[in-house]
Parts: sequence; C-alpha cells; structure tokens
Amino acid sequence: MSSSVPTFAEMISKCTRSAVHLEMRDAYAVDYEKGPFADWKRGFRHDLADQASWWRPWLDLMQETASRGVVVRRARIVSEPVSQYTQFLYDGTFTNVVAGEQVRWLPRRRASDIALPGNDFWLFDERVVRWNHFAGDGTAGDKEVTEEPAAAKLCADAFEAVWSRAVPHDQYEIR
Repeated sequence: MSSSVPTFAEMISKCTRSAVHLEMRDAYAVDYEKGPFADWKRGFRHDLADQASWWRPWLDLMQETASRGVVVRRARIVSEPVSQYTQFLYDGTFTNVVAGEQVRWLPRRRASDIALPGNDFWLFDERVVRWNHFAGDGTAGDKEVTEEPAAAKLCADAFEAVWSRAVPHDQYEIR
C-alpha cells in the first residue's frame, strides 16, 4: 500500500454521514489451510451468544463509526449458486450486523443492467472513493483514493442501484 494513501481507519474516522462498501467478487484470497476460512470449512460456526469469541477490532471500528451517526452499508453482488467462500461470508455476516452495519445481497443475474465500477470500493460521505484492487488470485493489491466527482458519482449511483435491488441479510437465502 502506498504511504500516500490514508489507512481505512483514518478515512472512516473523518466520515460524518455515510460509508458504503460494494463487494463484487465471489472469493477473496484467504489461507485455505489455516485461519477462519479453514476453521469454517471444518464445521466451526460463531455462536451469537458468545460475542467475546468473535468480536474483533474491525467490529469495534464499525460500532464506533455507527455510534457517531454514520450510516454504514455493505452490498455484496454474488453468483448463485454461491461459492464456498461466499457461504463463509454469509455465515459470519451477523457479526457485521451486530456491530451496526446494514448488509444486503444481490444475485449477480439481477445486476446485469447496472453500470458498475471495475473494482470493489468504499465511498465515504458520497465524495471520497477508496478503490480496492485485487489480483486474479484474490490477493489484495494497492489501495487508491480519489475525490474525483465523476468517480464518486459512478460509485454512489452504482451502490444505490444495487442497494435498491438487494435483499437484506436477514431475508437472503443462500442458493
């Protein structure tokens, strides 16, 4: 990551109204042999009642952000039937919701006529875009930030179009 790009925590701490995140990949690079995804594949599932076992710094950040009145929304465009990785994300999304995020899912076939940016992104206060670049194998690449009005408008319009069609997390059924 370039040193000129602020950290995500720095960017969201300056956010005053809204932070939206659009995810469009069916898998992101993870360690398939160890870690949370491997544990999930072996049958581990978080227990809603045991918050201490799954709460993590990301959730602290989201809870703090939401408590400041910032509306945090995440939309995921997914292929169906979903990938194993998407199923893993779905099973753990209740943690994001508990922390204050609103999450929706949109089957990819229902997104065909939406003009989408070429990359996943975060959009802060409808004006600052943080692009998330990934390699073909799903590993994270450099981050890029722009305040270009046309890019912010593209992201805002795309996100709202996805959001309006997407299914709230508690209503989405994995296929």
